[in-house]
Amino acid sequence: MATTSFTPLHDRILVRRVEEGETVRGGIIIPDSAKEKPQQGKVVSVGKGKSNDEGKVFPLDVKAGDTILFGKYSGTEIKLDGEDLLIMREEEVLGILA
Repeated sequence: MATTSFTPLHDRILVRRVEEGETVRGGIIIPDSAKEKPQQGKVVSVGKGKSNDEGKVFPLDVKAGDTILFGKYSGTEIKLDGEDLLIMREEEVLGILA
């Protein structure tokens, strides 16, 4: 867990990728460089929400602790306290896993 307190702005969320446990497929070990990055993650923190032209803020549907699915090329990779995280807009989230 990151020790630095980081709060995304507006409709952005901070996500930690959930690594897949499978390393062997059909008896072939796949090297780390050839593996696809997981498209599932856990929300670490969220911004206050998106605001309209009148300044009214609409809270986000996702919240810290949610497990989400996102697109393969979604978000921007950042490193915070030595940990690789993603920051993305809520609109890049495909869905919340129950």
